[in-house]
Amino acid sequence: MVRPKSEKKSPPLRRDAARNRDLLVAAARALFAEQGINVPLDEIAKRAGVGNATLYRRFPTRGDLVEAVFHDDLTEVIASGERALAAEDAWGALTTYLEGVCALLARDRGIGDLMTTGIEGAPTLDAIHVHNHATQSELMRRAAAAGQLRTDVVPEDLLFALSALGGSLYAIERVRPGSWRRHLALLLDGFRATAQHPLPGPALTADETKGVYRELGGEPPQP
Repeated sequence: MVRPKSEKKSPPLRRDAARNRDLLVAAARALFAEQGINVPLDEIAKRAGVGNATLYRRFPTRGDLVEAVFHDDLTEVIASGERALAAEDAWGALTTYLEGVCALLARDRGIGDLMTTGIEGAPTLDAIHVHNHATQSELMRRAAAAGQLRTDVVPEDLLFALSALGGSLYAIERVRPGSWRRHLALLLDGFRATAQHPLPGPALTADETKGVYRELGGEPPQP
């Protein structure tokens, strides 16, 4: 299991400093969810009712703030991956894991940005990118061995297809909650062994998949 790197514990904050930190985290969580991960930091400080200097004193980089806001959510994704890997039904484990990840992305635009881009200084995010790729790869291997997953696909095929759907999840959820599950089911049906027919051309390589992310305007997640 890949776990976030342990960090040295900081000394307890003074009461006013702790209050400012909580205000900043709450403001960032709300704005990340509404506008995405690239919302201006000064807008977060304004929403929190503190000055920019206070924000940078508490969180010197965007990565530090992202880590504080999303640590628990991203850690839960890792835990759900471990639960999926322990399940006996290979196809059920794969689909349940992906449904959980998609539900998280549908709920929060900021998390959707994080899962498809990279950002420095957020160790939990680094861990989830590694763990997510490893988990999906192993779940796909098991499903293929069980005759449930088509044999001509690779993890990059699934990651790329999910990224395309992932960019729409938050908007779909806003229009009709939960309706994205229909689109995920249609996507996954295309990966079933029973749907297999010859595909036109080889799968994108890992490097080519990263190149697609760059063309879309964001740094790709680290494998």
